[in-house]
Amino acid sequence: MPGSKNTGNGRGPDPLQEAALQEGAELLRRLGTSPTGLSEEAAADRLAQFGPNEVAIEKRHGWLRRLYVSARNPLVILLTVLAIISFATDDVFGGTLMMLMVVLGMLLRFVQETRADSAAAKLKAMISVTATVVRDGQAREIPLKQLVPGDVVKLSAGDMIPGDVRLLTAKDLFIIQATLTGESMPVEKTDVRDAREGAAAIERPNLSFLGTSVESGSATAVIVATGSQTYFGRMARTLSGQQVETAFDRGVKKFTWLMIQFMAVMVPLVFLINVLTKHDRHEAFFFSLAVAVGLTPEMLPMIVSVCLSKGALAMSKKKVIVKRLNSIQNFGAMNVLCTDKTGTLTIDRVILELYCDVFKKENLEVLRDAYLISHFQTGLKNVLDRAVLEHRELHGELSIDQYAKVDEIPFDFSRRMMSVVVEGPRGERQLLTKGAPEAVFSRCTRFESEGEIFPMEPILVGNLIEQVNDLSEDGFRVLAVATKPLEKRPAYAKADECDLVLTGYLAFLDPPKDTAVKAIAALRQHGITVKVLTGDNDLVTRKVCSQVGIAAERILLGAQVEGLSDAQLAEAVETTDIFARLSPTHKQRIVKALQRKGHVVGFMGDGINDAPALRAADVGISVDNAVDIAKESADVILLEKNLMVLEESVLEGRKVFVNILKYIRMGASSNFGNMFSVIGASAWLPYVPMAPIQVLTNNLLYDFSQVPIPTDNVGAQQIARPRPWQIGEIARFILFIGPISSIFDYTTYALMWFIFKCDQLHLAPPAALAARFAHPPSADDTYAAALFHTGWFVESLMTQTLIIHVIRTNLLPFVQSRASWQLTMTTLLIMAIGAYLPYSPLASALKFVPLPPLYWAFLLLTLICYVGLTQVIKTWLIRKAWV
Repeated sequence: MPGSKNTGNGRGPDPLQEAALQEGAELLRRLGTSPTGLSEEAAADRLAQFGPNEVAIEKRHGWLRRLYVSARNPLVILLTVLAIISFATDDVFGGTLMMLMVVLGMLLRFVQETRADSAAAKLKAMISVTATVVRDGQAREIPLKQLVPGDVVKLSAGDMIPGDVRLLTAKDLFIIQATLTGESMPVEKTDVRDAREGAAAIERPNLSFLGTSVESGSATAVIVATGSQTYFGRMARTLSGQQVETAFDRGVKKFTWLMIQFMAVMVPLVFLINVLTKHDRHEAFFFSLAVAVGLTPEMLPMIVSVCLSKGALAMSKKKVIVKRLNSIQNFGAMNVLCTDKTGTLTIDRVILELYCDVFKKENLEVLRDAYLISHFQTGLKNVLDRAVLEHRELHGELSIDQYAKVDEIPFDFSRRMMSVVVEGPRGERQLLTKGAPEAVFSRCTRFESEGEIFPMEPILVGNLIEQVNDLSEDGFRVLAVATKPLEKRPAYAKADECDLVLTGYLAFLDPPKDTAVKAIAALRQHGITVKVLTGDNDLVTRKVCSQVGIAAERILLGAQVEGLSDAQLAEAVETTDIFARLSPTHKQRIVKALQRKGHVVGFMGDGINDAPALRAADVGISVDNAVDIAKESADVILLEKNLMVLEESVLEGRKVFVNILKYIRMGASSNFGNMFSVIGASAWLPYVPMAPIQVLTNNLLYDFSQVPIPTDNVGAQQIARPRPWQIGEIARFILFIGPISSIFDYTTYALMWFIFKCDQLHLAPPAALAARFAHPPSADDTYAAALFHTGWFVESLMTQTLIIHVIRTNLLPFVQSRASWQLTMTTLLIMAIGAYLPYSPLASALKFVPLPPLYWAFLLLTLICYVGLTQVIKTWLIRKAWV
């Protein structure tokens, strides 16, 4: 009954399948409608019952939701908690700094993703789509969303199918189903009842589906399902919800937890050591809190957001709209790209690739006959006719004006052929026929080869069929051409299509793009394996893939995928690059199988059948003319469906990741080294190693020096291969590079302690500073403590600010690779500020004192040795391929 909302999901009979099995009149009665359509009152009732004809595509989130998603980050939460503690303990400076980093990082991400979301929304393909519906016996145009089950609709070339429909009448109807199945060729449809049991709905010739479109012909159909009950709608409903966690998200989360683990060990340890050695809980607490702030990579959210935003801006100039910022880094990490075939590897336009005689030798007479048929046939030209008519040079050569059309025998599905009768320059009449090879063969008694006519003897027919099969196996869509001389008479009929002479074949193909070979080679050179996932048949797919340089020896079909367990599929995807005749679920399973094998997977598609895989991939890539559900599921939208554009985006993604990694390596190794330095100094010194305000000032200046990292230059060798998140690589870098800073921290301790006598708490300050230290209330206010704090502050700030120039490149810093001018200037500025502070008007507030001249000579030696040793260890790690 029309009131049923059954979706064919196993809870009852599928309405579409039932519709395919019924005669048209019987179906109309079951749906409570008629050839004159529903009444307006009945349509209004059904609209209220079934709802508007809209699919459950992902909704655009409001600004509050987007802001919440930006804030839902473990590092943002950690910084916020520390800021609250800082404010609660009157540390306004530290709290303000951390909240500033949080707000900047969140706002940058929020603004960029809002802009991208708005740009993507403007790319909606279905802006104001209408359909021709029959109601109360009158045809009228109404918006798609107002259609209901039981509506009778009229379809013609260029129309989008407005729901899941059963055809009632059809004339020369061809439907483009590429968005559902991936097939590049239009599919013939008919209104004949399909009595086959067990056939899939998508394979039934009397059914058409929402989201497909009419290539040619005309039809009348009744709508069986609308909105979320359609094939398209059910798929969209299963995809609505949040994106899956990507490799980038997992990487940031792992790094954040690594930092939290460092803090969880170090902060309580520092507090405990200072309590036991200094017997001052209040002082130990504030110092430990300052250390916690110093260990926190509070710039990471901002650095990540700025890098990603900069990458998004660069990509927008290359015709790429980034919907989700995190996907930029995933581009850089991607080492497997799964793509559909049609329109990506191919030009998405069928051309006449071959016109030949029966033994596959090129034959211009076959092309001439085909051109005359396509030129003179009435009605809309289908995609194959247009491909033949592309040979416009024949128009003049054939002197078309000298030929006249006498009659036409139109195409129908039972004959699977059509013919035209033409009269030539000398008044002779000829029947020209084209159609499916097997249909034309059955009406031929002779064939032509090299100007001679031969009978179609059984022994030769096998050879002729073999030639056609060879073309089909090469991926061609083949039509046969035949001719027959006719006597003059007023009219001709189907009965005249007999005793034909088979002259040859037309072979059509959606050929590869000129740029496809170059693009695939470039992606392979950059360490990316291209795998083709298509719903099209394996013969066509093999042909195209072999032409563009993708190994076509092994092809896995959808039926084979269906029979494999997840574990077996995970093994199969490693050795297979081409997958054909796939359903949407198959594509999704293949993507997940690749991810289980440790790959970062990109998926490029534009059809309804691509949406599940787009959602499952680490980075989903679609195009501006894709169906809505594909664009909603994608992370990135290309304004040009071209793999060369994709290559440029991959390199941008790698640049983004390299710059993010610079900050992560720098911050993590510095924090790890500081852990040893602070623990040792806390146990050794009779006073805290550095006053809390000095720790926070050091942290602020260092963070400021890192702000220009997103502008830094990236070497070609750093983006030559995929750059996935590898927490093990980061951990190794921390373990080897981090302790180097501790070595020079301890040499500074020794200098201050033994050479400058900071072990003597009652060390007399210079006369100019005597008044400040006349009555010290605690050990930390002695001149010795102030001198030690100042010396370590300057050394710590300068070493960690300068060392970014070593960490930022795999080459020799300052010689083979130079930082951006912004990063260089910031480094010099912060180092100059660090040297000036002990002599500045702020020195008293920060508890700094002037440093002895000998200190600066030692500091220069320290910087040279630190840079040199770090470069040696870094080079050794690179040679070991450990980082």
